[in-house]
Amino acid sequence: MKGTASSVASAEDTELVKSLRAGDPKAFSTLVDRHHGTFVRVAMAFVGDRSAAEEVAQDTWMAVLTGLGGFEGRSSLKTWMFRILTNRAKTRGVRDARSSPSALDEERDEGLPPADRFNERGMWASPPRPFGEDTPEKLVLRHESLSCIEAELARLPAVQRAVLTLRDIEGLDAAEVCNILEIGETNQRVLLHRARSKVRRALEEELGTD
Repeated sequence: MKGTASSVASAEDTELVKSLRAGDPKAFSTLVDRHHGTFVRVAMAFVGDRSAAEEVAQDTWMAVLTGLGGFEGRSSLKTWMFRILTNRAKTRGVRDARSSPSALDEERDEGLPPADRFNERGMWASPPRPFGEDTPEKLVLRHESLSCIEAELARLPAVQRAVLTLRDIEGLDAAEVCNILEIGETNQRVLLHRARSKVRRALEEELGTD
């Protein structure tokens, strides 16, 4: 895959790697604060158990520190780190005897919302229900929505969950996600649509539509 502005090391990456190689604890602390939560969320897609995901994240940080000498800047630092994370998470998932689905996540998709339910930015063309002012009722509704989303995320196949987490929760672009998960652009689009559609359907069933 050809590098893009988001998939190759930036000047900021270069400076950060230089500080990390020099043993700057502040640089490492900044990196952990920025990405640890994401590491755990992505690892959860493959291992399912939070304690195992935390262990994978910790192992990844150690691998990042020990592997900095091999970072050549042919991808962004974030992409490089998440490649390490997902490889370790997949290995841990297999070791824990969890199923390891293929990148295509072959399954039946009967009843999923059509692609035009989402716009070109991946946002809903029409939300399940409008959210207005922060009245007590609306705050309860928001809490119910978040609980529903979290529950549906936990039910998604591993690669679908990882794609949705990286794209829609963490804001990575398609090229980065393809690089991290080692999947093709078409597969990434299919997986993302399937995941978004399932979350959308779960919200509609939980909250109702207009």
